[in-house]
Amino acid sequence: MLNPRTVVLTVCLACFAPQAAPAASLPQPGSLSPAALAATPDGKRVFIAGATANEVAVFDLASGTVTRQISVPHTPTGLAVSPDGARLYVTCAAPQSSVRVLDTGSGKVLATLPAGHNATAPVLSPDGKTLFVCNRFNNDISVINLETRKELCRIPVQREPTAADITRDGRFLLVANHLHTGAADAEHVAAVVSVIDTATRKVVKELALPDGSGLLNDLRVSPDGKYAVVSHILPHFRLPATQLDRGWMNSNAATIIDLARMEILNTVLLDNIDRGAADPWGIAWSADSATLLITHAGTHEISVIDFPGVLARLAKIPATLDASKSGPAYSASRVQADVPSDLAFLVGLRQRVRLPQYDLGPRAVVLLGRKAYVANYFSDSLTLVDLSSPEFRPQSIPLLSQPAAAGAKQPVSPLDRMPLIRKGEFYFNDAGICFQGWQSCATCHPGQGRVDALNWDLLNDGIGNPKNTKTLLLAHKTPPSMSMSVRDTAETAVRAGIQHILFTVQPEEVATSMDAYLKSLKPVPSPLLVNRHLSDSAKRGEKLFKDRQVGCVSCHPPGVFTDLKTYDVGTRGRFDKPSDRFDTPSLVEGWRTAPYLHDGSAATMQQVLTTSNPGDKHGKTSHLTPQQIDDLAAYLLSL
Repeated sequence: MLNPRTVVLTVCLACFAPQAAPAASLPQPGSLSPAALAATPDGKRVFIAGATANEVAVFDLASGTVTRQISVPHTPTGLAVSPDGARLYVTCAAPQSSVRVLDTGSGKVLATLPAGHNATAPVLSPDGKTLFVCNRFNNDISVINLETRKELCRIPVQREPTAADITRDGRFLLVANHLHTGAADAEHVAAVVSVIDTATRKVVKELALPDGSGLLNDLRVSPDGKYAVVSHILPHFRLPATQLDRGWMNSNAATIIDLARMEILNTVLLDNIDRGAADPWGIAWSADSATLLITHAGTHEISVIDFPGVLARLAKIPATLDASKSGPAYSASRVQADVPSDLAFLVGLRQRVRLPQYDLGPRAVVLLGRKAYVANYFSDSLTLVDLSSPEFRPQSIPLLSQPAAAGAKQPVSPLDRMPLIRKGEFYFNDAGICFQGWQSCATCHPGQGRVDALNWDLLNDGIGNPKNTKTLLLAHKTPPSMSMSVRDTAETAVRAGIQHILFTVQPEEVATSMDAYLKSLKPVPSPLLVNRHLSDSAKRGEKLFKDRQVGCVSCHPPGVFTDLKTYDVGTRGRFDKPSDRFDTPSLVEGWRTAPYLHDGSAATMQQVLTTSNPGDKHGKTSHLTPQQIDDLAAYLLSL
């Protein structure tokens, strides 16, 4: 029996215009970028969000073809089908997003609903009367009454809500926050799952994931209503980045939530001892809750997991050590707290299925009966995986017409057809260029080269002095690179990163295309802007910023908002040397790059201007009133 539940998935919000077709008349990958999927309750059609085409494609399962393409005004980031299958809800991401309500039969627009900044992950209540939408950069959830088509309220959550699902009784909405909130040098640094009581419309609990957890990409409630699973990265950022083996830097995980107790049951690793499963993304369940699927966007594969087997194995592991009993031979976990570090825990319970050679960047996945359909972001294709077959036999389904090139005997690789920028985006997200597939560049720089909000002890400036991850936006325009300017240019940093962080040697074209991609990145308008203009508070802050007596503008001149120099600004910490000087960061898109300073010790911009500004060394702010501090912060967070 097919599960009629809504399937929703979020995406990294890439917005590259389709390029002209090359001489061979083959469509270039990037024309569609399938990023989210939702199936009709009857299992006959799958809707596909084309992120770079600004369209929703209707895929007919019987014919295996796209039968209709529906244009939407902005990047479609999430899909939800009504319980009766009559309506499709599409989040269209923009600074002022909208939700398009489409008739699933005709494709006609029935309504347009307002939403927040970069809306994503629409979730319907079980009765189909309420729509919940994650407003990623507003850090809140819209609650929309579908009968009146009015937004009832916004519910604040933590940071960058990117995925959500609702319990089967409709009582609780679980929201996956992409990144952690707070300082990067705190005792526990991890993203949380916010639990919202749908009756009171308030967050009633926050489930903290294991230390380091971040990049939460999907969250799905099991059809039996007993569990939820969230996919995420589990970085070991407190260790020096000397190696990748056995997940030394990053491991890839799924956290299981017990919904009866509304507590985290445990976190299991999706890697093998000698092979990473980088960048877990989409999640799908079988109708009987026995099979759990998780896509791996970085290693281009899918995990097929025996979920009852996972529960049974977890149940056998004690909370505390009993020295009189030996643990199972297949597992290194002696107690429950060991499981999030156990690379052998899923042995015998999970099969890793490699997708066909040219199916690249799997993100969303739906499971209809025993057939899984996977959306491949970088190859404009679906992968059909038949779980009823012993070998699964993944089959590639192109979503765009691809006439054979003259004289070609083999399929043409999507990489051979990608424009330079698109190829750079692919390599940036590809763990295939990393030793053993543990991570990609996007693992530490998610959301198009931004930040993971963690401190990393990279070896480019010595050991034992961790630095906060810097955004790569404008990196090629603001040399030198790194917090201590140890790389003269971003080009040098890209090549050093491949060698010393991915631990491989790659052809020059890999780095060249990454350069092109990173140079193409554009700032996203701040959520603090009012109709794309500064608020009254930010206008007052702009005057303070430009006041020579305050001094901000002298080191952060308008444009890229950095003078490209290094300074001692009184922010050295316990791990720094007395001689250390730090690069002046660009202030562009600072609203998105918290925590602040080279060591991530300032959780807010107000802290940067007050408690983290001893001696007024980076702006004379000690004489400012609390209101003036807030105004100045409002301006800085509006850039």
